[in-house]
Amino acid sequence: MTEMMLDIKGLSVGYARKGLALEDVSLSVPKGSVVALLGANGAGKTTLIRAVTGLLPLHHGHIVQGRVDFLGQSILGMPTHRLVRMGMSQVPEGRMVFKQLSVEENLNVAAAILPRSAARERMEVVYTLFPQLKERRRQAAGWLSGGEQQMLALGRALVAGPRLLLVDELSLGLAPLIVEAIYEQLRVVGDTFETAMLLVEQNAPLACEFASTAYVLDRGRIALSGPADEVAASEIVKELYLGAKREAANPSRRSGAVETEVRP
Repeated sequence: MTEMMLDIKGLSVGYARKGLALEDVSLSVPKGSVVALLGANGAGKTTLIRAVTGLLPLHHGHIVQGRVDFLGQSILGMPTHRLVRMGMSQVPEGRMVFKQLSVEENLNVAAAILPRSAARERMEVVYTLFPQLKERRRQAAGWLSGGEQQMLALGRALVAGPRLLLVDELSLGLAPLIVEAIYEQLRVVGDTFETAMLLVEQNAPLACEFASTAYVLDRGRIALSGPADEVAASEIVKELYLGAKREAANPSRRSGAVETEVRP
């Protein structure tokens, strides 16, 4: 049997006074694989990441039912710092670098759990992947371009040498050439270190080109899953994304409480 790095079974998640955000979601990330999680705004992608990383309580969310296993061990209720020590790292949506700290100080924050020699070795790995960061290692992160901040956010997640990397909306707000360059480095990470990845993206074609398996979330439920190339070509994905774009172009057609507009 294929060893599962992350295994989610029948997960339902709710928020106070807002009802269910996820309902009976099952998803798995095999060891060394790249899995894409697709969906428009409001589909539940961020909620799923919060459930996996232990951050739901900070957003007044709670697990209604289901289980989340990491490396064969249940992690529901486990604090985030323990998950990092187990080998899970996250690249959050919006980058969220420490803007007043230098590039190297940002990396040092993530390297705090490592012995000094290992921390230096991992930082050199990051600098090799992203030479721009090494050139700007003494510069405050707030002065970096958006693409460089995304590189720093990714580098910060990689410093700890994760076995599972959760990447949330990596392409958001970045120029296509920058996104392509960052994805190429992600590919190097996967090939070199056999790091498994759960890739949360609105850019379905890009994510499916990179991943081997894809899941589509629609209004809190898994609408489709399978080989990434087949998912990308499916009518469900075309309708979900093209329909969302049509609504964005014609606001008068929108109805219901679920936001499905795809950001530009």
